Amino acid sequence: MTQEPSVHDVPDYPPDVQVVSGQGRTFILVGTAHVSQASALLVREVIAREKPDCVCVELDHQRYTALSQQRRLEDLDLKTVIRNRQLSPLIANVVLASYQKRLGGQLGVLPGTEMLEAINIAQAYNIPIVFCDRDVRITLKRAWRLTPFFKKFLLLSTLLSSIFDTTELSEEILHDIRQHDALSEMLRELGNILPTLRTVLIDERDLYLAQHMRQATGERIVAVLGAAHIPGVRQALMDQHQQDVDALTVVPPVAPLWRWLQWSIPATIVAALCLIGWQKGAAVAGQNILFWILATGIPSALGALVALAHPLTIVTAFVAAPVTTLSPVIGAGYVTAFVQAYLCPPLVRELHSVADDIRRLPQWWRNRLLRIFLSFMLPSIGSMIGIWIGGYELVSNLF
Repeated sequence: MTQEPSVHDVPDYPPDVQVVSGQGRTFILVGTAHVSQASALLVREVIAREKPDCVCVELDHQRYTALSQQRRLEDLDLKTVIRNRQLSPLIANVVLASYQKRLGGQLGVLPGTEMLEAINIAQAYNIPIVFCDRDVRITLKRAWRLTPFFKKFLLLSTLLSSIFDTTELSEEILHDIRQHDALSEMLRELGNILPTLRTVLIDERDLYLAQHMRQATGERIVAVLGAAHIPGVRQALMDQHQQDVDALTVVPPVAPLWRWLQWSIPATIVAALCLIGWQKGAAVAGQNILFWILATGIPSALGALVALAHPLTIVTAFVAAPVTTLSPVIGAGYVTAFVQAYLCPPLVRELHSVADDIRRLPQWWRNRLLRIFLSFMLPSIGSMIGIWIGGYELVSNLF
């Protein structure tokens, strides 16, 4: 008779460790906080005592390479990142890394230490290691694409506010967070504010992690997971349903409505200019074209100026904005960021210090990488302001 999966605690371990047993296999789930020294010690203790057939970790290969070699930003070709329109995810990554590094700094432990500890101790005992997590780039893209348009602003504001958060965390607070009740409350609040974000960051990855844990070899497996994933992974293992993980790695295309809106604005502007020329003559149309150039170019150039960008970047912002605002293919910010990265590439020491510099507002203008971020964001905001000013003027002139 097939044994139904069951969950139980291990008397010799704290509640952070839970066991799912069934069908001749045992999964020992170790819930951790990613900036906790106590979690790193617990991981070492569990693996050393259990000596499992396999160790699964909540990492993908890219994140493991970044953690183990400490070379995240140094290996990036910024111009390629900007050319591929991946600057926004890079900014989000730097913000999140800064937040984790700050918390880890308070506790004297680097983010991800417990994952590296799991890998190191597994290697010491010649235990196979499985990287069970989804590629972080896919997770970020799915989170952004699946977040409703207006909630994107809430997501961005939350990320930005986390930069300057001064909350102090102790090991006692981290221990409370890892407990079931506090965890459930935290996930419930996250789900109420941004349900799609919780789905992508937590629920989907729970299924992805559980499926890859099932595919691991051996009868006794230790899985090192962030505490937020323990309830979902535990339930997925008990359900015994095979998950279609391929569906969870597909980045949703841009919604047809959003794509239509992207093209509708430049189409409206061009149509308005054509109608003005037809109704009122070429001279009036020329005046409106000049107004459009100034209305979009000046705010974008001012954004670059506020960013203290290179003079050629400021000129580029003025020239690029009137053109890029008429095409959804690329924005003015990507053009100015590319020029700024080419003219003023960041120094190696600035790449190392960016996670600390991002928390101090004056450093945004001193660190060259952060200034590239400013040269992306501020001209983009300026060009968007210019679209509304110029668009309103053109439509008004039709009537």
